Amino acid sequence: MTVSIKLLRGVDEKLAATLKGLGLTDSAKFLAATRTPAGRKDVAEKAGISTDLVLELTNRADLSRVKGIAQVYSDLLENAGVDTVAELANRRADNLTAKMAEINGEQKLSKRNPPLSFVEDWIAQAKALGRGIEY
Repeated sequence: MTVSIKLLRGVDEKLAATLKGLGLTDSAKFLAATRTPAGRKDVAEKAGISTDLVLELTNRADLSRVKGIAQVYSDLLENAGVDTVAELANRRADNLTAKMAEINGEQKLSKRNPPLSFVEDWIAQAKALGRGIEY
């Protein structure tokens, strides 16, 4: 799934405009440009931002490939220690569902917790998608 670059957490209006000027208008284009260390360094230099921020955004763009992970659920996943598709593919759905419910109870990131069936589907998609980022 592809989302507008503006919808990735950590991208404000100024950064969105800068990235759009580089032709990086959505998550798929951003991920394609930043999937390798050299690509992340290049985008960081051209955009005038840190490579750490580029990696964070790359991780979020990677997760956006999974259908059903909206911005709020992406925050829950990230707070549960899942920031890439590869990481998601290695999780147990029952444990991850419980962890996200615990985090949401503390931080109130979402009006409702994702049900187990959603998390099972996300994990299945992640396994099919494979690794999107090189380190």
